[in-house]
Amino acid sequence: MPGSEPKRLAATAQRLADVVRSAGALALEASRRPVRSWVKAQNSPVSEVDIAVDALLKARLTAIVPEAAWLSEETEDDPARLSARRVWVVDPIDGTRAFLAGRADWTVSVALVEEGRPVIAALYAPASEEFFLAVAGASVTRNGLAIRASAGEALAGARISGPKRLLDQLVSAASDIVIEPRVHSLALRLARVADNTLDAAFAGGNSHDWDLAAADLLVHEAGGALTTLEGATLSYNGATPTRGMLVAAGRQRHRALRTLLCSSDAHRVDDLANPAG
Repeated sequence: MPGSEPKRLAATAQRLADVVRSAGALALEASRRPVRSWVKAQNSPVSEVDIAVDALLKARLTAIVPEAAWLSEETEDDPARLSARRVWVVDPIDGTRAFLAGRADWTVSVALVEEGRPVIAALYAPASEEFFLAVAGASVTRNGLAIRASAGEALAGARISGPKRLLDQLVSAASDIVIEPRVHSLALRLARVADNTLDAAFAGGNSHDWDLAAADLLVHEAGGALTTLEGATLSYNGATPTRGMLVAAGRQRHRALRTLLCSSDAHRVDDLANPAG
C-alpha cells in the first residue's frame, strides 16, 4: 500500500530507539564501576561491557526484525549474512578506549541496512546525553530536534576533525581551516557533521561497517555526504567490512574537500591513509 513503507520504518525506528537507550543506560551504569577489559586483534581493546551490550542488542533487535542478519564488532561473523536482504549493523560501544578512560565521547551505534544501505539508524552518547535518530527519506534528529549539516563550500574557517596525519597535510594545502579536537567515537565524529558542530570529518584507513552505517544515514539525511575520497557512496554488508579513507561534510564543502585532496600529488590517498580512525 502507498505510504506503508515509511510508516513501517518509522515504527521500527521508535522500537530501535528504545532498545538503544536501554543499551546505553546499561553501559553508562557499568562505567561507574571497575570494568574488566582485554586486548583483541590489531591491538584493539574490548571490555566485558562491550560484550554485555552486544548481547542485549542482539536479543532485543532480533525480536524486532527476526529475518534480519547480524553484523557486529563483538560477534563472530556469520557468512550467512551475505545473502540476507536486511541486516543489523552494530557497534555496542564505539570508542571503547574513551569508554575505559572515563571520557564522554563513546556511543552505542546501530543501523538497519537493506540492500546495502542504512534505512534506520540510532546513535546514542549516554555520557553527554545525546541521542540521534534517522529514517531514510524522512527525518534526522538529535534529542528530538531536527538537525542539518552546514551549508557552503568555503574551507576558510571550516571546523574539521579527523586523524592527525591527514589533518596536518590538509593544513599544508588550506592553512585557514580550524582543526577541532579528535572525537574518539568515529560514529559520533561523523554525527557532528550532521548536527553542524563540525563542517567536515574524516575517517582514516581502517574503519568498519559497524563504525559507519548509523552515522552514514545521519549525515545523508542531514543534507550531507559521507563517501570515499573518490566520491563513492558506501554499500554495507559486503564480504569485507573494512573501509579506506572517508570524508563527511555538507554537500558543497564535501565536493570542495574532495577536489582539494584528490587534485594534488602532495595529497595522494596513499599518502594520507592512516590506520587509525
